[in-house]
Amino acid sequence: MREYLFMALIAAAVTYLLVPLVRRFAIRIGAAPEIRERDVHTTPTPRLGGLAMYGGLVAGLLVASELTNTGKALADSEGHPVMALIIAGGLITVTGFLDDWWGMDPFIKLAGQIAAAGVLVYFGLRLVYIPLPKDWGGSTSLDYTLSTIITILVVVVTINAVNFVDGLDGLAAGIVCIAGMATWAYSIFLKQSITGDRITTTAAIAAILIGTCLGFLPHNFHPAKIFMGDTGAMLIGLVLASSIVTVTPVDPSVIEGINRFGVLLPLLVPAAVLVLPLIDLITAVVRRTSYGMSPFAPDRGHLHHRLMDIGHSHRRSVLIMYAWAFLFAFGIVAMSTIGVPVLLFPVVILLAIGVLVLMAAPRWRGRGGAHTRGKEPTDDDGPPTGPMPPILPASDVTRPVRRAGDPPQERASAEGKPVIPAFPGSS
Repeated sequence: MREYLFMALIAAAVTYLLVPLVRRFAIRIGAAPEIRERDVHTTPTPRLGGLAMYGGLVAGLLVASELTNTGKALADSEGHPVMALIIAGGLITVTGFLDDWWGMDPFIKLAGQIAAAGVLVYFGLRLVYIPLPKDWGGSTSLDYTLSTIITILVVVVTINAVNFVDGLDGLAAGIVCIAGMATWAYSIFLKQSITGDRITTTAAIAAILIGTCLGFLPHNFHPAKIFMGDTGAMLIGLVLASSIVTVTPVDPSVIEGINRFGVLLPLLVPAAVLVLPLIDLITAVVRRTSYGMSPFAPDRGHLHHRLMDIGHSHRRSVLIMYAWAFLFAFGIVAMSTIGVPVLLFPVVILLAIGVLVLMAAPRWRGRGGAHTRGKEPTDDDGPPTGPMPPILPASDVTRPVRRAGDPPQERASAEGKPVIPAFPGSS
C-alpha cells in the first residue's frame, strides 16, 4: 500500500509543479482560444494542461518500475505496460497538443487515437478473452486479430467518453480520478481473493492515474487557471482504458466463487466506472445524428450543460456529477466484495439514478440557483473562469481630469445600471 501511495504522490507532485510552467508556455504560443458559444467560461483560458499531466504520468511510471514489489509485478506482467503507456501516452499527447493549438480534423484525431491504442496492443496490453457465465456459453478466448480490434475499440471509446465529459472546470479530472479509485480498489480485491497478494499492474496504473488527476485539480477546479484540453482528456482516457484492459486477463475459473456471477465482474466494474461518460457520449451521438449533424459536431447538450441550464451553479454541477460517478463505480465494487447476487446490481443502479435525479432537480439545489423564485440570484462560484485580466501600473491608467464644482460621475454596474456613489463628495 505504501508503494501505491508513493507513486501516486510522485505523479501528483510532478503534475502540480509542471502546471505553472505549462500555463506560461500555452500563453506564450497563443494556446488560449477565444470563447466559443458552447463554452461556460467567460475569459480566454490557456489549454495544454495535459502536457503537465503527461509529465506526472511518466514520472509515476518510472518510479513504479523501480520499486521493489510494484517493479517486479510490472516486469512479470504480460507485455510491457511502462513502455506501452509512455509511448502511447506520448503519441496521444502530441495529437491533443496539435488539436488544442492549431485545431485538427476529427478524423485525423481519431486516427491518432487508434494509433495510440495500437501501441498498447503492440506492447501486449490487450483483452485476451470476454468473461461470460457458463449459462451464456462460458468465457470466450479471443484470437490476436479479434483481440486487437476489441481492445482498440474499448480504448477509443473510453478516450472519447472522457473527452466528451470534459466541459466544466475540474469535471473530467475528478470523474476519472473517481474511476481510477474504483478500478484500484477492485483490482486489489480481485488479486487478494485469488493469490492473497495486493500488488498488481492494474492497481499501479490506477494509482498513478489518481495522482496525476489530483495534482492537476488544484489548478483546474473552478475558477480554473488552465484547462487540460484534448491533450489531457485523451491522455487520462487512454490511461483509464489501459487499466480496464489489464484488469480482465484473469482465468475465469478462479473468480467464479467471488460472487454469484463473479465472472461478469470484469465487465460490470468497467461499465460502472465509465457509466457517466458513456451515457454522455451515447446521448450526444444520438442527439447530433438525429438532427442531421456529425457525431463530432460540438453542441451545448451535454449533461453538465443541462445541469447548469436548470439552475445549478458551476461548482454544484461538478459536484453532482462527482456524486453520480462515485455512486455507480463504488456501488458495483462494494457489492462485488460482499457477494450479493448480480441481479441486485440493476436494482441498486435504478435506485441510485432516482436519488441522483432528485439531487439534480432545481428544487433541491438550495439557495443561490439562477432560477430561484422570488430571490435575486447569487454567484457562489467566485470570479469568472480563467485568469483575471492584468493589473496595469498606475502610470498606465488614464484618469479623467476633474475640476472643482463638477458633478460626481456615475459608474455603471455589470447590468448597465448607474451606481449612485455612497459619498457624493468623494472621488
